[in-house]
Amino acid sequence: MGVRIVVDSAAGIPESIAEQLDITVVPLHVMEDEGEGASTSGLGALELAAAYARQLERGGDAGVVALHLSKNLSSTWSAAVSASAVFPGTVRVIDTDTAGMALGAAAMAAGSLARDGASLDECEEIAQQTIARSETWLYLNQLDGLRKSGRLSTGTAVLSAALLATKPILRLNGGKLELAGKTRTQTKAFSKLTELVLERAGGEPVFAAIQHAGAEEAAESLAETLRQVLPEDSKVMVEPLVDVLAVHTGPGAVGLSVVFSSEVVDSPAE
Repeated sequence: MGVRIVVDSAAGIPESIAEQLDITVVPLHVMEDEGEGASTSGLGALELAAAYARQLERGGDAGVVALHLSKNLSSTWSAAVSASAVFPGTVRVIDTDTAGMALGAAAMAAGSLARDGASLDECEEIAQQTIARSETWLYLNQLDGLRKSGRLSTGTAVLSAALLATKPILRLNGGKLELAGKTRTQTKAFSKLTELVLERAGGEPVFAAIQHAGAEEAAESLAETLRQVLPEDSKVMVEPLVDVLAVHTGPGAVGLSVVFSSEVVDSPAE
């Protein structure tokens, strides 16, 4: 009995952690298009309403906190809002403006409180606070997948042709992917990411999650660098990038989501 946490699979929460915190993960759809490779689609209102109903029943109607990837990246959020209307006041759909383990971290924080008997308001608040303290960057080998799917901001899409010879770093800002920097090598890209994290950390511990698309060695290299330079008590984890995101990032992508000790003050993409 208690508040239930629902998140979609774009969060990339490890199965063991989802089980430990009793977080419900609803899989987004990945489809194989013959001759065109894989594609994805968001969750529909009916399937989300069914998921929320099951969790409300499990939790004795204590409420549901629903966390889904940015409305600028998927139709899932708008479907979730429609689904939540069936359960007025008891299903809280958070406008996350993010994806990846920034979502996962918010769900984990809310799940930990829910497990300890926190109220629906308290679980919603900690999820919102965690997102407000998070940043997400993405290092790519190529931009084709994101460009074709329309998931780049207009300015970044215009620049993408000129970036093909470089290794771009994108930042998820306001739910949209924007150019944060470009480098010639992976080593320089990771140095840039490390600098960005250290600058934002301000000497306080952070939680950093690295997700990769078939680039485990590179991800572990970045993780080791962060472990060496981050403030004491920081935590760093490495996980594969879930299929529903890897379809768009392409092979070799490395994502970095960081939850800082204080709220991130937004700044323009660099």
